[in-house]
Amino acid sequence: MARLLDAKCRQCRREGCKLFLKGEKCTSKKCSIERRPVAPGQHGEGRKKVTQYGTQLREKQKVKRAYGILEKQFKKYYNEAERMKGVVGENMLSLIERRLDNVIYRMGIGASRSESRQIVNHGHITVNGRKVNIPSYRVKVGDVIEIKENKKEKEPFKLLKGMKVIMPKWLEFNSETLKGSILALPTREDIDMNIREHLIIELYSR
Repeated sequence: MARLLDAKCRQCRREGCKLFLKGEKCTSKKCSIERRPVAPGQHGEGRKKVTQYGTQLREKQKVKRAYGILEKQFKKYYNEAERMKGVVGENMLSLIERRLDNVIYRMGIGASRSESRQIVNHGHITVNGRKVNIPSYRVKVGDVIEIKENKKEKEPFKLLKGMKVIMPKWLEFNSETLKGSILALPTREDIDMNIREHLIIELYSR
């Protein structure tokens, strides 16, 4: 299976913003983007001239890296969004937000999307009572997301009990029962990342 192997902090520095790939470290003083806010590499500080294509490409790479998606899958989201009614860019982001690994991250079960992906891969999550170990699984309104009953006493999940998490209004999660649900489909207002999706659409429309 293909994976993103570039160092996480290096990815943030390359995109020039926090992608929150390392959980708590991203909000601490140890964050690399805070300590050295320049592109990685020998000539990182000297990279100044950016073309229109370069700007569009960087925006696409930022979203792919933030959500941990590779090009082939990302293009599929774009193609599907293009066939849907409404604004293509907003449709695409909504589809990506509905990935199970992202939902687990938004609910606070995983500290980062990569950790949430690992939780799903290891079979710790059920959707509507059935185990789902596919991170790209797309949730729908009414789905009930829960940590498997025989996994709830594992140390990482025991720490979640009673924890308060700020999450988008389209999600609900009870930290006592370790059960959540999908209340609505995500809208553009629910996505707090600084994304200029129109640049991605322009890039694919070339």
